[in-house]
Amino acid sequence: MRKYFILLAAALGFGGNAQQHVRCNFDEKWGEFAKKHPEAELKHKQIAEFISKSENIAPYFKNGQAVVTIPVVVHVLYKTSAENVSDAQILSQLAVLNNDFRKLNADFSTVVPAAFQSSAADLEINFCLATKDPNGNATTGIIRKSVPNNFVFDDYYYSAANGGDAAWNTTKYLNIWVGAFTDTDLLGWAYPPAAAGYANDGLCIAYQVFGTTGTAGTYPYTTYNKGRTATHEIGHYFGLDHIWGEGNLPSSPDPLVCGTTGWSDGCADTPATYFAYFGTPTYPNNQYTCTSTANGAMFMNYMDYVDDKAMAMFTNNQKTITQNVLSSQRASLLNSNACTFLSVNEVEKAGSINIFPNPTTQYVSIASPFVNINEVEIFNAEGRLVKKAMIKNETDKIDVQDFVPGVYYVRTYSGKDFIKSMKFIKK
Repeated sequence: MRKYFILLAAALGFGGNAQQHVRCNFDEKWGEFAKKHPEAELKHKQIAEFISKSENIAPYFKNGQAVVTIPVVVHVLYKTSAENVSDAQILSQLAVLNNDFRKLNADFSTVVPAAFQSSAADLEINFCLATKDPNGNATTGIIRKSVPNNFVFDDYYYSAANGGDAAWNTTKYLNIWVGAFTDTDLLGWAYPPAAAGYANDGLCIAYQVFGTTGTAGTYPYTTYNKGRTATHEIGHYFGLDHIWGEGNLPSSPDPLVCGTTGWSDGCADTPATYFAYFGTPTYPNNQYTCTSTANGAMFMNYMDYVDDKAMAMFTNNQKTITQNVLSSQRASLLNSNACTFLSVNEVEKAGSINIFPNPTTQYVSIASPFVNINEVEIFNAEGRLVKKAMIKNETDKIDVQDFVPGVYYVRTYSGKDFIKSMKFIKK
């Protein structure tokens, strides 16, 4: 229902220019995912507060070792030769991601008004095609698979049993599936950090909005020709919400939602809005701002719904979220040697270990990208051991919901060797 409202809203002139497609299907698809995996929805809610706070960033990032490289595997599922996008088109999308996430995009100074430029951030995330597969064999990072005409890309992109292509280890690779949606209103979606480790975690995207060459921007997707759909969706992959917050847009623009639960992206440097901007709005614009200001809405942020040519920035608070996510749920991406070897000294290895969410109500997890932590001991404030747990990676949860509220101390071990002590607060 939401997609059809957006089409109607745009046709009536909301947001300026004609809008033919849904910018993003994150909210709808995450809602479906959460119903199937309630434990992931619980994790999503638990880490929401954690990832918005700068004090939770792992020391590894704070100590100047910030730029990370994410290995990417692209699964091209095609029915026709046009859908079998070229290597050049794939590389053009990687170039867009690297420019956008490093604030190297050539259109930054012309699209982002001076008033917002100081809020813009280099997220210090690079992307590269994988050079090693999960078995350590050499790869181009590109998989091509012909699928039958009745294949439903929307539903089965990740399911080999149903004709799709199974993800490579989703804790070690960013998987991107490119194909033709049966529902032609769709552009794409990616799942948030709470989906780490699940079979369909990654980016699913229409071949007509992928990259900047070849089939990118072909009719009727003409305003999505600069690769920004992938930039937007991978923002969700690293924990970023839409500018107006998490959840489907209301049935009509309603300023009364301002300040209510769910209507915030957790970023103080993105002016609060209560509806999405479409097309190419004119700056300054207060059409959907919760509080009118001289600068208006930051509609040119990658996490709004404007056309590709009208978006050009992430913010400093959004960078905090992405670094917290890489300090927690997606920390295992950092120790993948699938496309680059990251040299880390012993001090940095210990500094990369993080406990999240903190404070917590139901569980904690340990992020340790560079040290193999396999055992955890938890002590209460009196020094009494209250729990031991064996863990494998960041997706493992240690249940603490029965703990009485207070401060607890965690000792981590790699084999028999003590590695690091940390503390957390149980609410």
